[in-house]
Amino acid sequence: MSTSKKPLSYRDAGVDIDAGDALVGDIRKIVKSTHRPEVLGGVGGFGALVGLPSKYKKPVLVSGADGVGTKLKLGIDSGRIQGLGIDLVAMCVNDVLVSGAEPLFFLDYYASSKLDPKAAAQVVRGIAKGCRQAGCALVGGETAEMPGLYKAGDFDLAGFCVAVAEKSKIIDGSKIKVGDVIVALPSSGAHSNGYSLIRKILARGRHRLDKPFGKATLGDALLEPTRIYVKPVLKLIESGIPIRGMAHITGGGITENLTRAFPKGTAAVVDLNSWKRPELFDWLQEKGGVEEDEMRRVFNCGVGFAMVIPRRRVDDALAQLRKSRLKPWVMGEVTKGQQDVRFV
Repeated sequence: MSTSKKPLSYRDAGVDIDAGDALVGDIRKIVKSTHRPEVLGGVGGFGALVGLPSKYKKPVLVSGADGVGTKLKLGIDSGRIQGLGIDLVAMCVNDVLVSGAEPLFFLDYYASSKLDPKAAAQVVRGIAKGCRQAGCALVGGETAEMPGLYKAGDFDLAGFCVAVAEKSKIIDGSKIKVGDVIVALPSSGAHSNGYSLIRKILARGRHRLDKPFGKATLGDALLEPTRIYVKPVLKLIESGIPIRGMAHITGGGITENLTRAFPKGTAAVVDLNSWKRPELFDWLQEKGGVEEDEMRRVFNCGVGFAMVIPRRRVDDALAQLRKSRLKPWVMGEVTKGQQDVRFV
């Protein structure tokens, strides 16, 4: 080995192994707080071991992966990042819930140019909180430090969820019929979609996040974590009330998501007078000059999740959901059509 140059280490290249080890130590208890009885082992192994719940006779695994989009940038720039962990979990578990599946375990991916253990721990606390809300276990993940790939202070997030459903009880929309009723569950805000447009609106109007908005600030409204619907919806399924189809209203808004699981020959009719659109969406439309059709195909406009219920069981479904402190409402019905959405 040449003695004319200083020996290089991984830290010289921008990767701090000790910081990564310290992070694992800090989050070990947080992660363990999410574990279910099916988890076989702790944190830090090469692979997580999780058994299947014994109540399932013919279990089918349902998987989903997602991110938080450019809501990340808004959170990072404002120093409000813990809620992003909840967002990450919500985007994944709400997706697999559409099949009637129970979230079983969750994995995360956190990537940055230089690892900030305190920031990463904040995000993991949010992920753990989201997992507890969804009843799934955080069993591991990857923390990647990649110098030169991200700007200083920035990081990226991705999540992966595995859920389980009884094969005979999978909800795929195939039983949806003309005349069925569409029940909506309220969103908590913009959730984690449309934030590139939101950031454009903020930049063009030079709107500050500390601007008073409603009972708090604009930043509070925009960074409110995505609502997780798992427990109330699973409770509704377990009650025996038939759910013929579901939709998570994410990227693509109401227009692109509501009928994704509708069978051929059917369509959705949505009554726009059935709910009052939250103030945040009116503000975004006004400040951005966004056309109405664009609003409905970008944002959830106050509808976070939707279910198709047989008309004769709608009142029962509404009553059950209200017990979970949600405020469901009938937003429309199923009619004949070409898997489209009609607003009236």
